Amino acid sequence: MTTNLRQLFLEHVGQTSDNPMMLEVERAEGVYLYGPDGRRWIDLISGVSVSAVGHGNRRVIDAICAQARDYLHLMVYGEAVESPQVRYAERIASLLPDPLDTVYFVNSGSEAVEGALKLAKRYTGRTELVYYRNAYHGSTAGSLSVMGGEEYRNSYRPLLPDTRCIRFNEPGDLKYITSRTACVIIEPVQGEGGIVLSEKGYLEALRRRCDETGALLVFDEIQTGLGRTGTLYFFQQYGVVPDILCTAKAFGGGMPLGAFIAPNRIMSSLKTNPVLGHITTFGGHPVCCAAGLAALEFILSEGLMEQADAKGAQYERRLVGHPAVREIRRTGLLMGVEFGDPALTQRIVLRAVERGLMTEWFLFRDTAMRIAPPLTITPAEIDESCDILLDVLREVTGS
Repeated sequence: MTTNLRQLFLEHVGQTSDNPMMLEVERAEGVYLYGPDGRRWIDLISGVSVSAVGHGNRRVIDAICAQARDYLHLMVYGEAVESPQVRYAERIASLLPDPLDTVYFVNSGSEAVEGALKLAKRYTGRTELVYYRNAYHGSTAGSLSVMGGEEYRNSYRPLLPDTRCIRFNEPGDLKYITSRTACVIIEPVQGEGGIVLSEKGYLEALRRRCDETGALLVFDEIQTGLGRTGTLYFFQQYGVVPDILCTAKAFGGGMPLGAFIAPNRIMSSLKTNPVLGHITTFGGHPVCCAAGLAALEFILSEGLMEQADAKGAQYERRLVGHPAVREIRRTGLLMGVEFGDPALTQRIVLRAVERGLMTEWFLFRDTAMRIAPPLTITPAEIDESCDILLDVLREVTGS
């Protein structure tokens, strides 16, 4: 990155920390990012699970170009019949279990959560929102109200009232879900908590409690959706169906797109009292929907979903024996490599970036490193990235 461009970046682009990576990427292809100086990084985080079909995917680019030639934005969401929206909604609904048949397109994961919370309140007539410790659902005011990390919330209070935090995988806390509860929102796999999976039987017990109390069950699968865990969505491995499903990230094929999905009988409550109960100008943008549908079809046609677990297992086999690795938490091609020490993890991650691996630690678990490369990564590329990472571990830990 030139000094001038670096300075302009710091002066005119809103920053999120005092220490941005400041990596200038000139182009990206497959699992690789390329800088103007010839440097190359293997992308182990996929823009946090966004680039599931790899960078520069030709089918996605062709779909974007074809749709851009037809039309871009036409009208605020829900007023025009736009083929990319309809086709994508029909396709995703066909792959989900009943009764998840109605898709409301939005721009991002945070907005999907906002819409889901509003829908739950509107449908049930209740106000209490139950969420989980170490949960991450976005950074807007509503989604921040159900974030399970106080460090990121306290500076923005007052947030939404009538919320309750319970412990993940703790069946005893389900008693706090009551007839006052509008919804329970949960990541079936906690992402920023460090890739923590729901324990056997927990989602089933949660579903039963919601049914008993009339609370809606909301699954946030924004990070885990579109095949990353080995199924289209992680909840399909458990046979527990939510009332509302939130999706984004890979859902747009690299373009900004999210959705909340629910049975029509629930979703239709946003149409009246008041009319336009939820509205978005750019949600379901036709180019984004065309890209998302192309990415989904690529995942299905190339068998990427079915390959995810074997690819994740390859990483696990290569890394699990190193003395610095205390644990690997994994589902499909999504994993947290646990080192047990924040300072050590930071040194490993920063050295990995220097050595050509794009990775990071987790928001609520800075003792672990994220590995979530594009689903298109090959076994040879996995070995290449593992060779580099093991070299980094030897450099940093001396073992």
